[in-house]
Amino acid sequence: MGLRLRPGVSTADTSYGTVLLDERSGEYWQLNPTGALIVRLMLAGAGPERTAAALAEEFEVEEPRALRDVTALLEELRSARLVIS
Repeated sequence: MGLRLRPGVSTADTSYGTVLLDERSGEYWQLNPTGALIVRLMLAGAGPERTAAALAEEFEVEEPRALRDVTALLEELRSARLVIS
């Protein structure tokens, strides 16, 4: 299960992570390095479990916690109508 940005949403990498810009509303969301990695992997086609495994390895956290973080961010992105999955 991959992820797609909703039409009208663009990304920009920053020195701290990634920014998602909703071009219709002008609102933007700053993602920290963890959130940026989640979005980057999922946009590349990784599912939640594979993304959580990569997150656990990169940031040295337990996979169950990483999966909760992935799930929470996906819910927020969906709620903000930034992504299509």
